[in-house]
Amino acid sequence: MIEMPPHLNQEQAVTVFTKNISIDLIATIDKINDEYAYWDKVKYIPTPSGMSAPDLWACVKASRLLSKKIVWMKYGISLTLTNQMQRWCHEFDMNFGGSWGADSIIADDNRKHYLVSSIMEEAISSSQMEGASTTRKVAKDMLHKNLTPKDKSQQMIFNNYQTIRYIVDNKDKPLSVEMLCEIHRLMTENTLDNPADAGRFRLNNDVVVENAITHETVHTPPSHEEIPEFIADLCHFFNDTNSTTFIHPIIRGIIVHFMIAYVHPFVDGNGRTARALFYWYMLKQGYWLTEYLSVSRIIASSKKAYEKSFLYTEADGNDIGYFVHYNLKVLEKAFKALQKYIKRKQDERHAAARYLHIGNINERQTQIIQMFSDDPQIVVTVKDLQLKFYVSPTTAKHDIMGLVERGILTEIAFNRVKRGYIRSDKFESIVNKH
Repeated sequence: MIEMPPHLNQEQAVTVFTKNISIDLIATIDKINDEYAYWDKVKYIPTPSGMSAPDLWACVKASRLLSKKIVWMKYGISLTLTNQMQRWCHEFDMNFGGSWGADSIIADDNRKHYLVSSIMEEAISSSQMEGASTTRKVAKDMLHKNLTPKDKSQQMIFNNYQTIRYIVDNKDKPLSVEMLCEIHRLMTENTLDNPADAGRFRLNNDVVVENAITHETVHTPPSHEEIPEFIADLCHFFNDTNSTTFIHPIIRGIIVHFMIAYVHPFVDGNGRTARALFYWYMLKQGYWLTEYLSVSRIIASSKKAYEKSFLYTEADGNDIGYFVHYNLKVLEKAFKALQKYIKRKQDERHAAARYLHIGNINERQTQIIQMFSDDPQIVVTVKDLQLKFYVSPTTAKHDIMGLVERGILTEIAFNRVKRGYIRSDKFESIVNKH
């Protein structure tokens, strides 16, 4: 459980702020708000002119209270938009939206490769956050080969993958009660204790959010009787394009994410459904790069901070700024991770391009040669290449046999049916001829 902040009302906070206002105080508050720090961090920050920690917190609250905006009236969910939040939104507008162009971060011939990989990463990470226990290699192999899930963990990942594909196919449709239930059904099919709960709103108040270790109740959702009204409001909020109060689309998507988790309309699977709705909302608003970002992988790597952003929000009077700040930071990290991944792949392709001197080989074949150059002991199969390059078995077979015919690789038999491929004795002399 987190420490509750000092209790004070808006008038008390403004009074303390007015009494202590100074250039140094404003600079300190700006730094605190750039990180949207909670009381448990603020209390350790050196205070200007020897102020007490509670007085500094009062000043921080005054700066937030004076410019807060109510974003969900019924539950008193409010937001203070900070400079850092606005900077992030501007950067994302510049990088996540718009049309494909010559300077696009992802080259035309690589889009399918990156897209399939990122959707798998999103499905795996989002499921692992909710308890799916399997390795990435096993999960990807299952998805690549379209194998039947062997257990609940694999089923969660399979469901998540199918749900994301469903969202991509229907991203331009408005959110409705029926579509929300269908997303939840796809997400939770064959994973719930009661199969009938898949795609159905909860019918009682037995659901609480617990600390996974201590089993303390950290959040009690609103009554199930409020769910129909909430879902109607959620659909309106999701679909509204002419709101009298403008909220940046990315922040609006984050609010959708939070509200599903806050109200917990389903017995289970609320977290996965909430992240899927955020993904959908971003695509619906034209942020096409979202398809290529593994947002849940970043969240999974900072799960404690993700959970705290919910707790801070509720502990501090439903100030959603903590959750918004956290998720914008996640998007920034996901974008940087994508840039790094693409740079690594580009470097690999450039390194492999030197083998074009061999003549009459394609780019995939140069990358296959690079694989054997990097690891002389490697053994590959047609299936390995099919999965690596996202090509058909026929294409993968054609590529590998072309290298065998050139004397670069040698075929070996695993059994009567399965074949593998290794470096030939002539590998070095052929590939390093020029």
